[in-house]
Amino acid sequence: MNETIKIIKQRRSTRQFLEKQISEDDLNTIINAGLYAPNGGTDLEKDIYFTIITNKDVLNELNFLAKETARQSPFEWLKELGNNENFNCLYNAPAFIIISVKEQSESAVYDCSALTQNMLLAAESIGLGSCWLYFPLQAFGNDKNEKSAKKLKIPQGFKPITSMVIGYKENNEINVRERKTKNIYYIK
Repeated sequence: MNETIKIIKQRRSTRQFLEKQISEDDLNTIINAGLYAPNGGTDLEKDIYFTIITNKDVLNELNFLAKETARQSPFEWLKELGNNENFNCLYNAPAFIIISVKEQSESAVYDCSALTQNMLLAAESIGLGSCWLYFPLQAFGNDKNEKSAKKLKIPQGFKPITSMVIGYKENNEINVRERKTKNIYYIK
């Protein structure tokens, strides 16, 4: 099987990580893979900002802020997670990456999605686990937005769009079920 297809098929979200920290070289490899993503006009070298957090105290604070904001959410599932004392929205991963984009970017969500997928696949290809996350972006909700962004050195005019955790997998077992669909229609 082609190595790229193999990585795509075996990559799954990791939610249990070893405490071992990732090297800067590996983190840079992952970031660099993101910069090669297709995009719809966003200049990935200038309009995207990466915040890489490996400081455990800052990770714990982000978990707290995200849960605090989630408790005020109109969505019950977010409230439940916010109130769950045992839930860590970063899954105790050693590294958390926030991808922010210039606010006026028209294709930001699409471009950041492609970039994030490249990064997740790159992590898998070098033996790391990852998980694409929405919940931690709650830390930027309400009045926390400016304070959190400033603390994390996210430049003014940029907004967090996607985030992910990365680390060494606690369990390297790969159980991938075959996926098939009949929802394919060719027009020839």
